[in-house]
Amino acid sequence: MIDQISRRIFVGHMQVALVFLFTLMLALSTAMASSDYAEPEEASLPASDMQLDPQRVALVVIDPQNDFLHEKGVAWGVVGKSVTEHNVVQHLEDLFKAAKSTNLPVFISPHYYFPHDHTWKFEGALEKVMHSIGMFDRPGPLDMSGLEGSGADFLEPYKPYVNDGKTVITSPHKVYGPEQNDLVLQLRKQRIDQVILAGMSANLCVESHMRALLEAGFEVAVVKDATAGAIIPEGDGYLAALINFRMIANAVWTTDEAVKRMKASGR
Repeated sequence: MIDQISRRIFVGHMQVALVFLFTLMLALSTAMASSDYAEPEEASLPASDMQLDPQRVALVVIDPQNDFLHEKGVAWGVVGKSVTEHNVVQHLEDLFKAAKSTNLPVFISPHYYFPHDHTWKFEGALEKVMHSIGMFDRPGPLDMSGLEGSGADFLEPYKPYVNDGKTVITSPHKVYGPEQNDLVLQLRKQRIDQVILAGMSANLCVESHMRALLEAGFEVAVVKDATAGAIIPEGDGYLAALINFRMIANAVWTTDEAVKRMKASGR
């Protein structure tokens, strides 16, 4: 009888210990994942001194489209975890709302593929993937049929901001950067040389837009929690971009910080 009681106590203690160990491992793994993105305790790079000028600044949002940001989008399987972790869908809406409430210009650089884009003779790795899954596909540059609610369409909550008659929607970019669309031209024609940059995805289109705009003489602040990246066996796209944002951009802000700065410098 005493032996049975002792065994039960031992088993009970083992169960408690296993639950505690599992909880500890889960907490450590979450902490380790979060720490990958955390700011360094002692920064070695100079602090940003970027100050917004309401006459020269605009919000630029890259690819705010269903294929990236909706759970039924074709890329959700690889970007969904990152989009959710950084609360990107809500943060982008916060940026849209702040820009509109302060009369800051908003520019959208979308990604569309048409049938002729599927005849390219060579492609990079992710170009192959995007074309194979029909990402951002439309039937033609002058054909809007099937766009509503498709993967190429803008996320539904953003449409009131995008379709207000004031937002500039540029021609589509085709690979990652804005070199093949008219974003720079549209910004220059409004005498804008400061950009608050957000959207999808971090290490591809957002980073490429950041680099191209900087090379063209723009001052660029990246909103780090209003973007996300694919997580695949080859690596974490968000982490790769975050490192480069810190090293290259004129400023790296959270959504809260960007919204406060936009409101403080509104027109």
